[in-house]
Amino acid sequence: MRKWLITAASAVIWVPTVVCAGEGNRVAPSAALVDTVHSEALVLDAHADVLTDRTPQRYFLADGGSRNSVERLRAGQVDAVVLSLAVGPGPRDAAGVAAAREEIAEKLGAVRARIAASDGQLVLARSAADIERAEQEGKTAVLLSFQNARALGTDIGAIDALYRDGVRVFAFNHAGHNDWSDSSRPSVGEPLAEHGGLSAVGRSAVPRLNDLGILIDVSQLSKAALVQTLNLTRVPVTATHSNASAVRQHPRSLDDEELDAIKANGGVVHVTPFNSYLVHLDPEARARIAQVWLAHGLSAEFNAGNDGYGTLSGEAQQAFLDALARVQPRASVADLVDHIDYIARRIGVEHVGIGTDFDHGAGINGFDSAAEARSVTAELLARGYTPDQVTAIWGGNFLRVLRAAQAGRRS
Repeated sequence: MRKWLITAASAVIWVPTVVCAGEGNRVAPSAALVDTVHSEALVLDAHADVLTDRTPQRYFLADGGSRNSVERLRAGQVDAVVLSLAVGPGPRDAAGVAAAREEIAEKLGAVRARIAASDGQLVLARSAADIERAEQEGKTAVLLSFQNARALGTDIGAIDALYRDGVRVFAFNHAGHNDWSDSSRPSVGEPLAEHGGLSAVGRSAVPRLNDLGILIDVSQLSKAALVQTLNLTRVPVTATHSNASAVRQHPRSLDDEELDAIKANGGVVHVTPFNSYLVHLDPEARARIAQVWLAHGLSAEFNAGNDGYGTLSGEAQQAFLDALARVQPRASVADLVDHIDYIARRIGVEHVGIGTDFDHGAGINGFDSAAEARSVTAELLARGYTPDQVTAIWGGNFLRVLRAAQAGRRS
């Protein structure tokens, strides 16, 4: 299948039609053009989660299915998805680390079982070349990532084991600090910074990841940890699911200095369709959310990131999060592309991509599963992006940094 060429020149001369949706300058593309561009682009989701029996029900679709089921991936013509072996915040003692490792092993087994049951429609990829080969063969590539070194304790050697298992993308953190790095969202009771960025273990891990050819994911790191990672790495990095704080302030989003630093590194920021990172809360929405906090014994003075519920535990925390999900306003595809627009204008279209975080709470109106990926292509074209640029955003930029990480391999 012919692909649209990705050229440096197209990124340099690009000027979008509009900055944000709703200004009256959008030109709706024909359905035929959208179909052609979407089918000929290598459509890649840079970050999605893995559902297991322990996953809270709110992360499933209403029919009990995955937003990244084989059927939905094929319906949306998604050629590749990066599935994350991830754990959330939790205890960092020996028992907590053991439980987190068990969860990682469970998710790895779930991915392997899913590929085995796909009748050849899904294939495990270990390189950029594998991803391209799968697309050419009409299959969907699955690339493995890892998130949250809490599951590794302080064992840097565990990175090598992850590589042998097929992991090719590595994120130090989730919410809450761990023994490797500070998080952009400390857990309740934690200091704003524990290590001042990366710990000694985290600093040692950066060159080891480079040596193995593993692409480093800086999403969820504190600003200091992100900057230190960029100063230590020999190759470009990625943020697989992060938005622009200049468009919508959120602790998980990246500010302009972070965006500029990622550009200087040659990296890519992948925007995510996560409602709380996209929606600006009006007074009515804030009042509804405040009532949920109060009903669960929390302060109505919640922050922009909806953090602060860590005092709840177990079933109480899950009940709170379920209730919060029911009143959270829903974003649109236009809201998502506003962030792509901002990042493309700020640091260049060659530095922005898409990572959905599906099956971990993401999903917006018009892009609630992989089956609706075409709607993003339609919005990008409506705003004046060229087919080359749409191709770069959907997969070309990720493949570039993955290749760069692989080219840096020394062992």
